[in-house]
Order: sequence, then C-alpha cells, then structure tokens
Amino acid sequence: MPSKMLEVVEVYKGFRKGGTWLDVLRGVTLDVNVGEMLAIVGPSGSGKSTLVHLLGALERPTRGTIRFQGQDVFQLSELALAAFRNRHVGFVFQFHHLLPELTALENAMLPALIQRRPLAEAQAAALDALREVGLTDRYQHRPGELSGGEQQRVALARALVGRPAAILADEPTGNLDAKTSESIFELLGRLQAERGVTFVIATHNVELARRAERVLRLVDGRAVAE
Repeated sequence: MPSKMLEVVEVYKGFRKGGTWLDVLRGVTLDVNVGEMLAIVGPSGSGKSTLVHLLGALERPTRGTIRFQGQDVFQLSELALAAFRNRHVGFVFQFHHLLPELTALENAMLPALIQRRPLAEAQAAALDALREVGLTDRYQHRPGELSGGEQQRVALARALVGRPAAILADEPTGNLDAKTSESIFELLGRLQAERGVTFVIATHNVELARRAERVLRLVDGRAVAE
C-alpha cells in the first residue's frame, strides 16, 4: 500500500465568470499521508472548497495531476470515477445534505446501498457508524428532529459507512456554535485514531485546525505549509 494517500502536483483550477477568467488555484502541490489529518485554512474565497472538491474528484482540475493511492483518478472514465468516489472517498459538507424524508439510519445507509451491499449488511454498518458518532438512540429521528450538531454527526456516519480510505470535510463546523464545533473536531480526531482514516478538513477556524497533525494555508491560490 502506498504511504501517500493523495499526491497533488501543480494543480490549477479556474472558472470563467462573465467575460473574465478567474484562477482560484495556481499550481498547488501537496502530499497527504495515509492516516494523516490535514487541515486546510485560508480566508473566504481562497480556494479551500475548490481544493477539497478536486481531491474528491467532484470537479476536474484545469491542469495538473491528482493521484489517489498512486492512481491518477482523472484518467478514469466518468462511470469509473463515480464508482471510485463511492468506494474510496467519504464527504462531509458544511450543509449536511441529509434527505429530510429519511431517518438518520436510512440516511447513513445510503452509501452502502449504492455499493449494492445487502440490506441487512447496510443497516448493520449504518447502526455501527451511528454508534461511533454517538447517535445510537437517535437513529429513527429525521433530520428536522435533530440539532445541527446531530445532523452533522449523521453526515459523518454516512461518510463512514462506505468504508472510505479518506474523508474530505468542507467546513464541517461552519454552521455550528463553538461548543458543538469542539465536539465535532474531537470526534474527527477519535475516528482518525481508531479507524486510521485519512482526513482532509477545510476550515476557517484556525484554532480548531491547529489540532490537526498538519496545517496547510492557501494564499492567493497557492499552498503554504504552516
């Protein structure tokens, strides 16, 4: 197994806005080790979310290379890329994107069902993940019946259910109060230690980011190690 979970080499990403081309990322190069927790910080608009989306193959770079466990993921077909995301990457976003009509258990089961695992196995995996994030007694509640912190824990459980090698989190505490943010970061740290999952977390909260093993700052679209 490669020691590098992610290798990013001279990655650029730009968008056309009106009649102007806007460079968001300008030659980002970085490695993320297997089992590491890396925090990405920077001001609003610095490209944190864009970089996380590229690492998870939700978007394609304008140019440059991204390798996941040694594989150049953007050499894959769109179908193979979708299968790669489902099997190898878990996502947690600022807005949890839970389906409001489903219970916490049903939301958490979704990645396993997409992987076509048997229903009983998917349910058992979801219950186990909900237990890990401290929501065993809330699994039959729908998102509207849960607090913001509980909803984010369901989103984290959903990310774990797919058995990903890496979890990418984009402002996972952005909508939470200080105390709840603290508990979510503690949970991420515990899961990293117990499961050995690689975490990449984009956050504007510098104090919480410093709990990660390494902090990367984006400045003018370029990566600067702290």
